[in-house]
Amino acid sequence: MINAIGFIVIFGCVFGSFILAGGNMEIVLHALPHEMMAIAGAAIGAFVVGNSLPTVKKAGRGIVQAFKGARWKDDDYRDLLTLLFALLATFKKGGATAIEKHLDDPAESPIFSRYPRILADHHLVEFVCDYLRMMTVNFEDPHQLAEAMESDIERHHHEELAPQHALQVMADGLPAIGIVAAVLGVIKTMGSIDQPTEILGAMIGGALVGTFLGVLLSYCVVGPIASKLLGVVEADSGPFHIAKTAIVAYAQGVPTQVAVEIARRMTPSLHAPTFQQLESALDEAKDELNALPA
Repeated sequence: MINAIGFIVIFGCVFGSFILAGGNMEIVLHALPHEMMAIAGAAIGAFVVGNSLPTVKKAGRGIVQAFKGARWKDDDYRDLLTLLFALLATFKKGGATAIEKHLDDPAESPIFSRYPRILADHHLVEFVCDYLRMMTVNFEDPHQLAEAMESDIERHHHEELAPQHALQVMADGLPAIGIVAAVLGVIKTMGSIDQPTEILGAMIGGALVGTFLGVLLSYCVVGPIASKLLGVVEADSGPFHIAKTAIVAYAQGVPTQVAVEIARRMTPSLHAPTFQQLESALDEAKDELNALPA
């Protein structure tokens, strides 16, 4: 909704000010289809040439993701902290034998299945399961564990940012592509130099629409979408850091509930549960763990 409001303000103010100033929209509308075809076609073609097919596909999904916003909501962060507590408490109580059945098949795990939205994020689930599994084979040096997890997060983050970077490159190139379209319009105008002044003026005005569109699309459409996608990717990487914090703290010998509390403090302030809210959720998790068959 907020994105729609933003675009309405952009186009309403830009074209509204032009009309109120006495501008002739007929010239703009007449040139718009041809100029848009040249600019959008060149930009999309260059985008496809300059990126791999997986990046192109992910960019399409990324645009949708930018409009939808970050996937993680308040309840998801609380559920993640509760899930981490349940897994670490199970690990502490029963050791590798108790935790492995949950790590080998998370979809069938009674612990993971309580949190379907988290279970749907297979990258995060794999991340948590892989490093807990590594701890079951005596990979317990907290410093090595922290370094390995941080490297894994950086790699994943870099891959997720590839579509955003590609969109930003497109945004940076659009003003120049607009100039290309404008130059073609000027060439067309020069071929009609024998026409009356009013016709030449309209043709030059139409050519300048290309420059206008290139700049408008760059700074008011594609650029903001790329910026919004960057924020979404950054926000959705937060749960990985939260999981890392809890697991590394546990590996350092910190009590399970304290490790989760440390992770809570890594949660973005806008979405972090309060101490009391998390404590209530952990009490429920303890009861559910006690009810599980041995």
